[in-house]
Amino acid sequence: MASHSFKTAFRSTIFKKFSMALTGLFLVFFVLIHMSGNLLFIVGPQAFNEYAHALVNLKPFIYIIEAVLLIAFIVHIWNGLTISTGNKKARPNAYAQLKSAGAPSKKTISSTTMIVTGMILFAFLIIHLISFKFGPGFNPDPSYTAMMGEEPIRDLYKLVKEKFASPLYAFGYIFTMLLLGYHLRHGFWSAFQSLGTNHPKYSGLIYTTGIVLAVVIAFGFLVVPVSVYFKLV
Repeated sequence: MASHSFKTAFRSTIFKKFSMALTGLFLVFFVLIHMSGNLLFIVGPQAFNEYAHALVNLKPFIYIIEAVLLIAFIVHIWNGLTISTGNKKARPNAYAQLKSAGAPSKKTISSTTMIVTGMILFAFLIIHLISFKFGPGFNPDPSYTAMMGEEPIRDLYKLVKEKFASPLYAFGYIFTMLLLGYHLRHGFWSAFQSLGTNHPKYSGLIYTTGIVLAVVIAFGFLVVPVSVYFKLV
């Protein structure tokens, strides 16, 4: 009986929304930290490469972080898909138009396209990991080697400059980061609502905070591709 009750709770929409909210907020925190590290690129190659090298040298702690991130992504995406599928089954006839419902509703185009923007972001993540984490210099390669004192380290700065010199990658990245901000615009507020902490007294503040956070993160990620492509660094 206890096992059956647990399975029922695990499969319930409430539990899925709760876990999706927690993983979503965790991923927002990770994205914010990742964006901050990316901005070291503007400081210069030494600062950026040493930062990247320091992260790699956090073994085995870095493996734990990556495992937690992987689990968070899987839980977030899976729950998003299953909730979206359940909603479609409950409402076979789709809305005639995608548009904002207006105040006081928080229904916007961003809220009704969360699954679409989420899947695009997931596809981008795979491309991004292949391009940078597992790209040139991942294995010992003299062409992508910088020096930190007498120690050879991966020249990630060089790889980033090469990638964002391409208009396809630069503008594809820019478009995806704008989508990320669009996704976060609704996701941040929705997470607090799912956790039951979105009291009417603070709802406006949480919603505004989500918008500000989305703008900061999106445009923070745009700094590097724009700077490289237009030769500002």
